[in-house]
Amino acid sequence: QVQLVESGGGLVQPGGSLRLSCAASGIISSMYKMNWYRQAPGKQRELVAAITRGGTTNYADSVKGRFTISRDGAKNMVYLQMNSLKPEDTAVYYCNLGVNRYDYWGQGTQVTVSS
Repeated sequence: QVQLVESGGGLVQPGGSLRLSCAASGIISSMYKMNWYRQAPGKQRELVAAITRGGTTNYADSVKGRFTISRDGAKNMVYLQMNSLKPEDTAVYYCNLGVNRYDYWGQGTQVTVSS
C-alpha cells in the first residue's frame, strides 16, 4: 500500500533549524508532484512548499527564503529544510502526494518553535 511517513519534527528555539523527511513506499514518488502542508491549532491547513517531477519548487510567501524543499528519487524521499524558524512556524507538518485526483497524506510530524 502507499504510505508516507514524516519524521524530523521536534522542539526548536526561534532562529533554529530542522529538516523534515518524508519516506514514501508503495509508490515511485519521483513520478509525482509532492508537497508539504502544515496546520496550526485553530488555523486552516496551509500549503508550505511543493516540488514537481522536474524539480520546480514553489513556496508560501511566509516561508520563502527560509524553507527549501528537495527530493531524492533514488531514496524515494522528500525533504523540507527549515531555517530561521519562527514561533508562527509551529504546526503539524504533513507530506502530501497526488495521484491523479487522489491525495495521499502522511501522519504528520509536530514542529514546535519556542524559547
